[in-house]
Amino acid sequence: MPDFNYTWTFETQAPPEALWTKMADTNRFNRDTGLPALTPRVIEPRGADRHLGFKFFGIPIEWDEEPFEWERPYRYAVVRRYTGTPLKEAHIRVELQPNARGGTHLIYNARIVPRNVLGVLGVPFQIGIITRLGITRAVKQYDAELAGAAPRLASSRTSALTPGASARLAAARENLQARGFSAELIERLFEYVEYADDISLARMRPYALADEWQVARRTLLEVCLYATRLGVLDLEWDLLCPLCRGASNTAETLSDVQKQVHCAACNIDYEVNFERSVELTFHPNSAVRHVDRRVYCVGGPQVTPHIFAQHHLPPRAQATIAIPLENGRYRLRTPKKRGGLFMFADTHGAPEVLLRADEENWASDEPRVSLQPHLIFENATREDQTFILERWAWSDQSVTAADVTALQTFRDLFANEALRTGDQFSVGGLTLVFTDLKRSTELYRQIGDAPAFGRVLNHFEIIRGAVIAEEGAVVKTMGDAVMAVFRRPVNALRAMLSAQAALANPPDGMNPLWLKVGIHSGTCIAVNLNNRLDYFGTTVNVTARIASLSNGQDVLVSEAVWRDPEVEKWFGCAPGLRGERFEATLRGYEESIALWRIAQSAEAESVPQF
Repeated sequence: MPDFNYTWTFETQAPPEALWTKMADTNRFNRDTGLPALTPRVIEPRGADRHLGFKFFGIPIEWDEEPFEWERPYRYAVVRRYTGTPLKEAHIRVELQPNARGGTHLIYNARIVPRNVLGVLGVPFQIGIITRLGITRAVKQYDAELAGAAPRLASSRTSALTPGASARLAAARENLQARGFSAELIERLFEYVEYADDISLARMRPYALADEWQVARRTLLEVCLYATRLGVLDLEWDLLCPLCRGASNTAETLSDVQKQVHCAACNIDYEVNFERSVELTFHPNSAVRHVDRRVYCVGGPQVTPHIFAQHHLPPRAQATIAIPLENGRYRLRTPKKRGGLFMFADTHGAPEVLLRADEENWASDEPRVSLQPHLIFENATREDQTFILERWAWSDQSVTAADVTALQTFRDLFANEALRTGDQFSVGGLTLVFTDLKRSTELYRQIGDAPAFGRVLNHFEIIRGAVIAEEGAVVKTMGDAVMAVFRRPVNALRAMLSAQAALANPPDGMNPLWLKVGIHSGTCIAVNLNNRLDYFGTTVNVTARIASLSNGQDVLVSEAVWRDPEVEKWFGCAPGLRGERFEATLRGYEESIALWRIAQSAEAESVPQF
């Protein structure tokens, strides 16, 4: 049977870096070109082909798909080998070359190998005409979208809401506006729910949307949380694989999150942690809009945007690639070898480097390369290898479980979101705060039980307000003590200094209250305590003991907090504050530790802000 080789070229205004985000999103691209949705049958072990398929005019079309190869943002390719169909093979290659006008010279090449006469007769019409028209339409649309001249393809100005959803949205809109959220942001979110395409709505990521819409991340996240409570959205927890970083599993509640999870795509078992592998996402409630979660491609570069290059090499072979890198650390790995080779990219790195995989362990040195390097991949092993070059840092656009469980809005709205009893999950680094009222027993004796109890409740509200203002959360109260959590040390310090100042300067006629405060940063374990999400570990114990040393007119912080870069910068711009280092031995610990006593001078009227 003769091969068919089609090459189509396009000139776009968008540069390769921008057009790549569209073309390399092959799930959306396949849909936009008119291909049917997949009915995946089997995903074989890591490194092997995926067996996929769909129905075309009622006829099952199935194939084995090799892993995609790509060099971001210039080219990607994939090979599909069909089984029991008029087609035998399809070799697809897409290249994005910069042109002289600052745009892209796009080359789409499809080499089709038919299996029989039916394939010979069908390919010219289906691929040569129908597919070409679909690709042409998608490329033109993408270029217009990137120029801001057209809405996203498959977005519709025809409402996709279910019957009765408009009344639900109207009630939710009124509720959200009463809570102080801007009418413009609410309208933008609700329009997105009503008109955006199903692929966009199946996994809404608040931080990514906030960046795209140029609004505050925390504000949009809180709007989504309230919208969930009001029945507009539903939330779910995506469990992210540490290799492909895709959502290998999902859970409706935190109590459904399993400690050990399997990623079928990578064929690995991994342990779930709150710092990286549990991400909060949203989708429309079915009473508002039904979202079709059909999939059109399971591979493609944008499925794993942290991977800059993926290249297959046979034994004893080399390949040289030239790709732009971002400043930072990278890891080169192959699915058939444990570990990986680290390298660092910056402006002073080498223009060319050899990256070698052999029968031994990966080299321990960490080469430094330029931001426009030539990378030589060498397969010195006796078997095929797929070289994977990935950015080591995780995206900051994920709303991780560690982030959201340290947010007061989430704890207030979803108090029942707790782990299963007995489960423990690492949450990575957190900043914890413990407070305690100084001489609270004397307060009860001086002014009586009822007035003293009122002052204690009022002091809780002052602390809670200060914590919320700095994006933290109150974990629990214990008598007249408070435990709070923050993601950033500087927020904790600012919040506690504000609370101390407010309590020490009450309205006329009221006695001041002195708040003992301890702040410490470190790793923690999330646990279920009394059906609420709580924290456990050495960091918790140390923080509580630091607070006990406070005199009520200072904030004691650990060395980890004091040396935090944001704290150092803020403290340097904070007139009226003083810091004093001292050594102390905490109860239950034999060795002394370094602490810092931070106090506000009398002439400082308020806690400084950036």
